[in-house]
Amino acid sequence: MMENKVYIVMGVSGCGKTTIGKMLAETLKIEFYDGDAFHSIANIEKMAVGIPLTDEDRYSWLSDINKQIKESFAGGRSIVFACSALKESYRKILAQQIEDAVVWIYLKGDADTIGLRLENRAGHFMSPTLLQSQFDILEEPSTAIHIDITLDPNIIIHTIVKRLTKSDFGLVGLGVMGKSLARNFSRNGVTLSLYNRFVAGSEEQVAEKCIAEYAELQTAKGFEDLKLFAASLETPRKIFLMIKAGEETDTFMEELLPHLEAGDVIIDGGNSYYGDTQRRIESLKFRGIHFIGAGVSGGEEGALKGPSIMPSGPLEAYELVGKYLTLIAAKDKHGDPCCSYIGKDGSGHFVKMVHNGIEYAEMQLIAEVYAYLRYAMNMQPPQIAAVFSEWNMGELSSYLLGITAALVVKKEGSEWLIDLILDKAGNKGTGNWTTIAASELGQPATLITSALFARYVSTVKENMRLDLPKTPIQEVPVISLDEIKAAYQLARIANHQQGFMLIYTASETFKWNLNYSEIARIWTNGCIIRSVFMEELISVLKKKQNIFENEKIIAVIRDQKSALKKFAISALQYDLSIPSHLAALDQLNVLTGNYSTANIIQAQRDYFGAHTYQKIGDSSGKYYHTEW
Repeated sequence: MMENKVYIVMGVSGCGKTTIGKMLAETLKIEFYDGDAFHSIANIEKMAVGIPLTDEDRYSWLSDINKQIKESFAGGRSIVFACSALKESYRKILAQQIEDAVVWIYLKGDADTIGLRLENRAGHFMSPTLLQSQFDILEEPSTAIHIDITLDPNIIIHTIVKRLTKSDFGLVGLGVMGKSLARNFSRNGVTLSLYNRFVAGSEEQVAEKCIAEYAELQTAKGFEDLKLFAASLETPRKIFLMIKAGEETDTFMEELLPHLEAGDVIIDGGNSYYGDTQRRIESLKFRGIHFIGAGVSGGEEGALKGPSIMPSGPLEAYELVGKYLTLIAAKDKHGDPCCSYIGKDGSGHFVKMVHNGIEYAEMQLIAEVYAYLRYAMNMQPPQIAAVFSEWNMGELSSYLLGITAALVVKKEGSEWLIDLILDKAGNKGTGNWTTIAASELGQPATLITSALFARYVSTVKENMRLDLPKTPIQEVPVISLDEIKAAYQLARIANHQQGFMLIYTASETFKWNLNYSEIARIWTNGCIIRSVFMEELISVLKKKQNIFENEKIIAVIRDQKSALKKFAISALQYDLSIPSHLAALDQLNVLTGNYSTANIIQAQRDYFGAHTYQKIGDSSGKYYHTEW
């Protein structure tokens, strides 16, 4: 049964309250009341001769309307009332004791438009000369549905009814990703309410403009008022946040919470720190509000066409929103959504964080191969693009390799655009968080760390560049494309091993019980690190959480480690920076070699700090200390 409401159509005289009020009542099949009929004879006589009413004149009139509204409401009836309700104090009298049931509909127009209407209006007691006095005391309502009176009346009714209908889903933040996700939801049949903050001069009517810009959003409703936004949603409310991570998210949630109820669900789709997600889950639990942290990968195109989504939090909360998330997610090669419940706590944002860390290293590895092809082998961008395109047709195929093949041949005028881009790489923090998490969990993520610090070096080298004479590079033979390919492939394997081992270590530490094979599956489409290798890892991770224990991968390490070593030596001879390939080689040297270094470090620790050590062959676990 529809909840009873009181719809008050308000605005200055001549804005169309009676006309629109009657049409709305007819559309909703409920009663209509005209506030003018409740005026006293004394009030009517004053207005007829052009004397403005005072607050005292209006008080009994507003009280009588309020009495009628409460009688209708008590009788279980929804009604439409037309009333000027010019001041906030008047609106408080009208809504007394029924505040939550009142829906304000403000018909907004300028004085010239309305004045022309009044001049042509016949049979009404109010003098047109009073219009300016109404504008003088008008206080525009912040929590009303605002309607432009210049629209056709039928369009006005359609707009009001659309705003009154409850939406399936709410989305906050209409930046690049938010806007694309909104279009994705709407295209998949989800009715939306969209909210974007109001910032005078820079962010005004963002939601309304977004709806007007895209055909698929025509059924969506736009808001700048949080109370109206929350009221427009079906309960339990499901609200997807696409706003800046960190303090801004916390601030917004504090503003939103007064408008929510127990059972509502907030979904944070930003790149939030997993610890913040866990804190928010715990904090909101005491208010009865559910919180889901959902990593979303795929960039603008993925958000629009189907991203990879990594949600976590209370399972009962995911069950309320899962059908919407899987609806918009990318699909794997079997047609299943690249969205799956990751686990409890902030595990979804942790997994997304590591995804981004792997992404950092994948990008760095490609950049290092590009540098070798360009500066050691003297290839031009079209030749490099051809190499990358050929690799991208086989087992090395990946989204990042494919876009790199495309971007290196983009020209600006007669020059390659890549040669015009400043050699300075930015980052948004997830690589840093991954590195910190790896350190806290004691898990080596050296490729991710080296890729992150390569970006840091790129930002400071301008101020720290060493003015040393360039040493001529002697004639050094380059290695073959097949060897470069083998080196790159092996370094990628090492990168993925470190990433998944970091996820495994976190799962074990925090008791998340994550499904590593399922994580690989939802990373096979929609996300930035999708690749043929990721598809292979689905079956590998079903059997082993450490992919280095897979026989096929062990064979690749055995057969291709020499190529990685050759690539590293050759690149260094050309003075090229290849930190991530070196990190991969170093990891494999440690895991496959017989040369010790950590024993020296532990002996040093025992020497100066009595930190003790363990001995080879002693299975007792005993710790020793020597007086050196």
